[in-house]
Amino acid sequence: MILISPTLMKTKTEESKTEKFVEGIDYYFEDGLMVLTEYFLKKRGYCCGNDCRHCPYQKDE
Repeated sequence: MILISPTLMKTKTEESKTEKFVEGIDYYFEDGLMVLTEYFLKKRGYCCGNDCRHCPYQKDE
C-alpha cells in the first residue's frame, strides 16, 4: 500500500488539474493509509507499477 496525498495525484488529462478527489469514490483510508480505488485507477488511465491493491491493469509476469 502506498500513501499518496490527494493533492499530489494527477491524471493525464488537462481538465484533471481542477478535479477534486472524493473519499469513498476515488480513495478510502485503511489503518491510516490512503488506498486508491479501482474507479480512480481506471480513470487515471495507466498502471504506475506500484502494485496497487485495486489495480485494474494486467500484471506483467
